Amino acid sequence: MAPRLDFPNWWSKDTHDKGTTTTPVVVKIENPTFSVVEINGADAAFRPVEKSRGKNAKQVTWVLLLKAHRAVGCIAWLASVMWTLLGAIKKRIVHGQGVAMEGESDKLERGKLLFRVIRVFLVVSLAVLAFEIVAYLQGWQFRNPNLHILPNALDFEGLLHMAYVGWLRFRVEYIAPPVQVLSKFCVVLFLIQSLDRMVLCMGCFWIRYKKVKPRFAGDPFKVDDIEGSASHYPMVLIQIPMCNEREVYEQSISAVCQIDWPRDFLLIQVLDDSDDESIQCLIKTEVSKWSRKGVNIIYRHRLNRTGYKAGNLKSAMSCDYVKGYEFVAIFDADFQPNPDFLKQTVPHFKDNPELGLVQARWSFVNKDENLLTRLQNINLCFHFEVEQQVNGLFLNFFGFNGTAGVWRIKALEESGGWLERTTVEDMDIAVRAHLNGWKFIFLNDVKVLCEVPESYEAYRKQQHRWHSGPMQLFRLCLPAIVRSKVSTWKKANLILLFFLLRKLILPLYSFTLFCIILPLTMFVPEAELPLWVICYVPVFMSFLNILPAPKSFPFIVPYLLFENTMSVTKFNAMVSGLFQLESSYEWIVTKKAGRSSDSDLLAAEQREAKSIEHQKIHKGASESELVELHHFKEQKESAPTPIKKANKIYKKELTLAFLLLTASVRSLLSAQGVHFYFLLFQGVTFLLVGLDLIGEQMS
Repeated sequence: MAPRLDFPNWWSKDTHDKGTTTTPVVVKIENPTFSVVEINGADAAFRPVEKSRGKNAKQVTWVLLLKAHRAVGCIAWLASVMWTLLGAIKKRIVHGQGVAMEGESDKLERGKLLFRVIRVFLVVSLAVLAFEIVAYLQGWQFRNPNLHILPNALDFEGLLHMAYVGWLRFRVEYIAPPVQVLSKFCVVLFLIQSLDRMVLCMGCFWIRYKKVKPRFAGDPFKVDDIEGSASHYPMVLIQIPMCNEREVYEQSISAVCQIDWPRDFLLIQVLDDSDDESIQCLIKTEVSKWSRKGVNIIYRHRLNRTGYKAGNLKSAMSCDYVKGYEFVAIFDADFQPNPDFLKQTVPHFKDNPELGLVQARWSFVNKDENLLTRLQNINLCFHFEVEQQVNGLFLNFFGFNGTAGVWRIKALEESGGWLERTTVEDMDIAVRAHLNGWKFIFLNDVKVLCEVPESYEAYRKQQHRWHSGPMQLFRLCLPAIVRSKVSTWKKANLILLFFLLRKLILPLYSFTLFCIILPLTMFVPEAELPLWVICYVPVFMSFLNILPAPKSFPFIVPYLLFENTMSVTKFNAMVSGLFQLESSYEWIVTKKAGRSSDSDLLAAEQREAKSIEHQKIHKGASESELVELHHFKEQKESAPTPIKKANKIYKKELTLAFLLLTASVRSLLSAQGVHFYFLLFQGVTFLLVGLDLIGEQMS
């Protein structure tokens, strides 16, 4: 071990041994002179020298440079975003590249009156804003003017000052009172609707806590003897209505044909309303393929597309061979049920003669495709897990979703069957069945894959139909509801909750409160909305809506802003349906993309391989069938690729964007911070939607 060199102790010991008391001296050589430093004590020479704690100028400089670099990077990012947005605006508005104006290709321009009202509102707001800015620069502005302290006639500085004081008097006496009344009315509706959402969420929490869900007792099917078990399977009819569904017909038919159910007790109807002959040939080819594999499947085509989907289903139910079936399952063209779908739904009808409908939940293969699909997923998750599940468990009633459900055919017939009077035939038959005493069950754990619209144009048309149809139905069903023999509670639930609160009041207050009254109060500060109305309660309600989709919490702010933006379309649709305008009777098939996740494709491939292995395949085919298949194949190869539509500019959304941005500028004069940020972000959201910059970009 190396010896320890303890220089301080050695020095001290050496000096004591010599008995000297001299003071040690350290000589430091500094070029070019010498300096002598006296040290008090032997150990002082070897003590660590304390470093100065003063700030280093170079370090401060580097910190400032780093912060400046970050600030410049943030500014550069914001500048690039603004430059991209301005470029899109220039491309779409100035040059009109790849842009089609809303209503340009339509024979009748929809929402023309609403657009004119919003445009007049915008022009008036711009004029008032210019007037307020001049008054602010002159020092005349009063945030909350009092008529008793307004200047007298002798104190006026000119005609402009006199006009501004006159505007203040007119604003306080004639504009503020009705705006306050309207805002209070909308706030009351807002609170009632929020209370309804909270009650639904509490019911959902109770269901989760108690783990309550519909169950069927025992095993309704025998599996020991195949022939013996077949007698316990009811006759089930599956219907797949479609119209020009080129992108999704194949995967839907394939999924339905692989459902696990005895072949002799299952019939599949492919109800094709396509007017494109090439698509008809493709669907016929797919049906023929599965028919040769032994699947009991029929292709049916109508020459006249009367009544849209309701007419298609009504026509199919009139066939003679349908009379022997007990249940009917309906799947839209983009739905892909699992093989055990019928075994999870049909058993609930056993020993339950009052049950008329079993509804399954939707699951989306493209929910993460873009921001628009993520926001739709939030709404639909809340609809199924909260609204449908709670209403189904506590009330045994909810609106049929039109697909992924199984009906008892007797319930359909006793309720009048499918009617063509509205564009929401699913809700129509559900209300009539409920009035006839039939009960519904919702299965939250049975999910069927489907798609949500990926483009804003498709989503907008879908929402227009979904919000105009219920108002049509409300006008038609109201007398029948009042005259029905159901209990008063069921009548009140249908009229007040199902129709008025959730179908009419929601788009009414959302559009009026956040798109009209809020910007108006910036110019009429006497009727200013409280902070909790525009901030706290909406954020809390958005939080409740996102609870069923917890992975969507990062999108809570975009969800809130986008829902307010969609209130324009929903309000317009609600008005058109309530007053039975022509646009409320138009049915437009929602455009599909035909997407499937990798896991879905793998599972489908495995199911098909298993089906081929265990099922008897008819390999023989006549010469005429081969010629026909060859003809279909040639038509499939020569079929033209569908041309995507150009992006559209939505005038109402753009006009409201400029209105909200104008109101945000006005809020700066009154130093209203939260109002400014809300109006700014809401205006930018309207601008993005108006330029069709959300969702799938179509060129």
